[in-house]
Amino acid sequence: MATIRDIASLVGLSPSTVSRVLSGDSSLSVQEETRRKIYAAADRLQYKASPRRANRQTEAQQLKDYKIGLVTFCSEQFEYEDPYYLSIRLRIEKEFNQLGLHITRTIRWANQASYESLSGLDGLIVIGKFEFDPYNLYFSRIRNVVFVDYSPDESRFDSVVVDFDKVTRIALDYLTGLGYTRIGLLSSRDFIIRFGSDSGTDSLDQRQSSFESYMKQRNLYLREHVHIGRDFSMSVGYQMMKEAIEKGDLPEAFLIGSDPLAIAAGRALKEAGLRVPQDIAIVGIDDIEMAAYTDPPLTTVKIFTEQMGQSAVKLLLERIGGREVPLKIVLPPKLIVRDSCGAQIRTTARTEDS
Repeated sequence: MATIRDIASLVGLSPSTVSRVLSGDSSLSVQEETRRKIYAAADRLQYKASPRRANRQTEAQQLKDYKIGLVTFCSEQFEYEDPYYLSIRLRIEKEFNQLGLHITRTIRWANQASYESLSGLDGLIVIGKFEFDPYNLYFSRIRNVVFVDYSPDESRFDSVVVDFDKVTRIALDYLTGLGYTRIGLLSSRDFIIRFGSDSGTDSLDQRQSSFESYMKQRNLYLREHVHIGRDFSMSVGYQMMKEAIEKGDLPEAFLIGSDPLAIAAGRALKEAGLRVPQDIAIVGIDDIEMAAYTDPPLTTVKIFTEQMGQSAVKLLLERIGGREVPLKIVLPPKLIVRDSCGAQIRTTARTEDS
């Protein structure tokens, strides 16, 4: 059976160009002669789109007539300070662009968006933790809603989430496996935003509750080594670590709730004359691009944010295509071992002791 690559080889173009032409991507600018060559080669090779590709193209065509909104709680400034949500949003936009579609309206909670901003929308992707009034006239009219990084009602809405309990346990399994027993936590509370207002609900974050459960089960929990801030910004991470240093009696290692928190905490340690990982080992969560370039490079638990955005678009297409049963996608994390946890140092010390 012929493939996109076979056609690309025959006409001397890239597979991505061939794929976009055959999928009817109206945003791609190519000469009409080039299009004819691609279609002629496809006929010659008797190319047939896979059922999945054909269905996706059909869904995309249906979506052209829909008005899609994107809600995010982040300001543009905060997105660049903490790229977690930025990565999700950019992948959503990329997926739409590749389908020749566009997002009708991007709504930022930081601008105190009102329910009227949802007027006329047929579909909605929500990035972050939001509570919506289900009886609100504007929101209740939107039949296709996908939540990313939060699942407020599995019986009604599609969602894409991360299992932060598993994230936390992966990190702690690794640290305890290296022999660390005095482990602290730097993280933040959860804040669930009430859409249409500047208020919300403060709640316990999964990373904190999982950390406490894990450490208590092993009789390793010490409350004085747990530091919880108001958000996951770098400034909060820096300040929390400074306060922990001033308090004294630091643990051997810290699990830190996000990479930006961890990077800023590492700076506070360095300013205090403490070395990572020789004096304090740290493990972050996210695996943002900067994590590989810190000094030392940051060990972290990777969250597949781009796949979260990609999955959100897929779910929305399926909903518009007629699927009625809500789905919840839980993406698995992955441990990325670098130098900040001191694995080599601990291994060498154990070898010498034995």
